[in-house]
Amino acid sequence: MKKEIIVNDKVQKNYRYSLTEETGRNFHKDFAPELTPEEMLSLGVFGGKYMTDCREEFPAKWFKNAKLSPEKRDPALNFFKVNASQPLSLWRQKGWIHPDDPRGWFQWYCRYWLGRRHEDDRRQIKRWRAFRRHWSAVKNNCVKGDFGCRRKQRQALLHWAYDSRKI
Repeated sequence: MKKEIIVNDKVQKNYRYSLTEETGRNFHKDFAPELTPEEMLSLGVFGGKYMTDCREEFPAKWFKNAKLSPEKRDPALNFFKVNASQPLSLWRQKGWIHPDDPRGWFQWYCRYWLGRRHEDDRRQIKRWRAFRRHWSAVKNNCVKGDFGCRRKQRQALLHWAYDSRKI
């Protein structure tokens, strides 16, 4: 079932990886995202800017209802209508970016979802699990369903495939 993907976009040239698992299946036991990449894109994440130049790599259906902004990030496209992103430059400075996934966690997640398994999986799953602390902060400080409460944290949770609409 091994399939090779070749990436040529603004950020990566001739980057190759193999899909070794079924799409959306056989995840690590410690990794259970609540949202698929397609759902995240349709809800509105990253101000719509994240996936605008690399669509060829991913299934076309992911983009059918995606909220995208090719020119610049637009927080109004986010589900909670707030900017909950830090600049990629900060992610690089903190050492959070693996060279194979230069766009960061969501790029890693999209490729993982497709079936790529990678040396960086353990680290990224650990980061994903650590982000769960924001779920507790929203749950402990907001009335269930009050989308006006802690909107930045709720939006950030969406960015990490946690469905903060359920809190």
